[in-house]
Amino acid sequence: MPRSDTLSLREARRVAIAAQGFPNTRPETPVEARHARRLLNRLGLVQIDSVNVLVRSHYLPLFSRLGPYEAGLLDRLAYGGRKRTLFEYWGHEASLIPVEQQPLFRWRMARAERGDGIYGELARFAAERRPYIDSVLAEVAARGPLGASELSEAGRGAGGWWGWSDGKRAMEFLFWAGLVTTAGRRGFERLYDLPERVLPRAVFDAPTPEEPEAQRALLRIAARAHGVATERDLRDYHRLDAGDARLRIAELVEAGELLPVAVEGWSQPAYAPPDLRVPRKAAACALLSPFDSLVWERQRTERLFGARIRLEIYTPAHKREHGYYVLPFLMAERIAARVDLKSDRKAGALLVQAAHAESHARPEAVAPPLAAELRRLAGWLGLERLTVAGAGDLAPALADALAVTA
Repeated sequence: MPRSDTLSLREARRVAIAAQGFPNTRPETPVEARHARRLLNRLGLVQIDSVNVLVRSHYLPLFSRLGPYEAGLLDRLAYGGRKRTLFEYWGHEASLIPVEQQPLFRWRMARAERGDGIYGELARFAAERRPYIDSVLAEVAARGPLGASELSEAGRGAGGWWGWSDGKRAMEFLFWAGLVTTAGRRGFERLYDLPERVLPRAVFDAPTPEEPEAQRALLRIAARAHGVATERDLRDYHRLDAGDARLRIAELVEAGELLPVAVEGWSQPAYAPPDLRVPRKAAACALLSPFDSLVWERQRTERLFGARIRLEIYTPAHKREHGYYVLPFLMAERIAARVDLKSDRKAGALLVQAAHAESHARPEAVAPPLAAELRRLAGWLGLERLTVAGAGDLAPALADALAVTA
C-alpha cells in the first residue's frame, strides 16, 4: 500500500491502468498463448459481444494490451477441446472466463436453475415448460454438441424477446443453470454440450464452494483487476447483487483482504488490495473496445477519466454524438480521443468514420500516436488501406498524420 490511505486522482488512474494489464511498452516478441493466459488471468474475464462492424469485441482486449496476435489464438483458448483454458458464462454479461473459475459460478447456476437471477421471461418459460426443457437436455446428451437450430423440436420464435425460438430459450435456460455449456461456435452461433464433455476433468470434478466463499473469491478477482474501486465497481465486475456484495466486502475488509482507500474527488469510499502499489507513470497507448473492462462501468470511467462514454449503437443516427462503433483512445493516463471505426472487408480498408479529441487534448498531439495505433490495428485485421472521413475535430490532423506515415 502507499504511505497514505488517500490516493490522488492521477494516482488512481495509474493504478487502474496498470491493474488492467496495460504495459508502458508492448512486448516485442510474438504474442504466445502463455502471454494471453497471463493477461486473461489478470483481467478475470472478457465480455463477449456479437457486433462485428470492426471485429467482435472480445478479440480487442488482447490486442489493446499485447499488440497484434495470431487470429485463432483466443478461439483455441476458448474452444480448443478438453485442454481449453477459457469457458463461456454470465460473468460481466456473456463472458470468456478462465476455466479454473468455473466452480466460483456454480452458486449462480444453482440460483438460475431455481429461477432466480435470470431474466423474468426466461424464468417464466422455465417454470411453464420444464418437461420440454428436460427433453432438450436429453437431446443434447444424446446428440451434442448442438446449436439451438438443430434441435428436433426447435419451436417457433416469438415476436419479441430477441426472436428466440423455444429451443433457443430452453438452451439458454440450461446454459444459465450450468446444465449445458458452450462447446464451440459455428460463426457466432453457440454449440451446446454437457459440461462433463467440455470442461477439463479436473475443473468439472473440483468441489463446489459455498456461496459466500465463491462471492468473496470473485470480489478478490475484481479488486485485483481494478486496483482501486468503489463497492459499485467491485460488484459490477461480475454483476453481483448489491446485498451479497455489501456483505462480502465487509467480510474481506474485516479479514484485511481489502483496505479502505479515499480517492480525490470520489464521493464514495474505495477499496484496494493490501499489496497495492502506485506506478510512477502510465504510458499506455491503446484503442479500447466499447466493452473493455477498463471503461465498461460508465460511472467509474467518468470518475477516473472525466470522460462520459455511452454506447451509441442503439441511438438513432441523427442523435449520435461520436458515431456508431466508437473506440476510446487511451494515451498515457488519459482518454484522449474517440474514433468511430468500421472494417470494410471487401475493399480491404479500415474506415475512420469520425474522430473526436477530448476537451483536454490537442489534436496535433493526439493524431500521430493515434495514427500509429490505427495502422497497427489495420495490419492486424488484414486491411491494407486506412481512410479518414471528415467528421470530428480530430479528423483533419489525423488524416495529415496518416499521410505522413503512409
